[in-house]
Amino acid sequence: MCDFGHPHPHATDFGFLVDAPEIRALVDETRRLTHDIPDTAARVEALRPAFGKLLGADGWLPRKYAEPDLASGMGSGIGQYALYRAEDGSLCLFSLVIPAGAETPIHDHLAWGLIGVYRGRQSETVYRRLDDGSDDGRATLAVARQQTVKRGEFYTLLPPLDDIHYVKTVSRGPSVSIHLLANDTACVTRHRFDAQSGIVTPFRSGYSNAKCAERRV
Repeated sequence: MCDFGHPHPHATDFGFLVDAPEIRALVDETRRLTHDIPDTAARVEALRPAFGKLLGADGWLPRKYAEPDLASGMGSGIGQYALYRAEDGSLCLFSLVIPAGAETPIHDHLAWGLIGVYRGRQSETVYRRLDDGSDDGRATLAVARQQTVKRGEFYTLLPPLDDIHYVKTVSRGPSVSIHLLANDTACVTRHRFDAQSGIVTPFRSGYSNAKCAERRV
């Protein structure tokens, strides 16, 4: 397993790493809806107003969590900054900063969630699997759709649908996207895909500002 995380010193690696009213409001609403709505698709749909409100607000994201990470183990200067992490691994909120012209590998998330663009503009390519998933090391992928996502726009994740994608910044400056996901995304073992060869590789992306506990696998 590849683990691209490189821990930075931080007072705490869980809870509100950025303690802003806008983040607390979204986390509180997510907890409430998780308790009240057992159906995942309905819950995610109900979360759209609260998530959209966070994306539309200014001033809550610190500058250091909106800049590329030149020492990133993910490569290409991509920074993944934890903003909130539940200690039980059930929820996280993070910013993903992709420099202009850079792109993520093709990857999955393994959790329901919402992803939206806070700054810049991104091109997203979503894949679907054509195989049955019985071989952990290989996958046959086909492009399901492509879209350009601008500031304030967002989309949902409801695995196994729409869970495999890659994202490229198509704005002049870095793009910043905000991710709300029902796991500790950077610290769980996920998968990166090579669409040409079909090879699937397990990996952990790691956060740029927080450590992954060894039990988060």
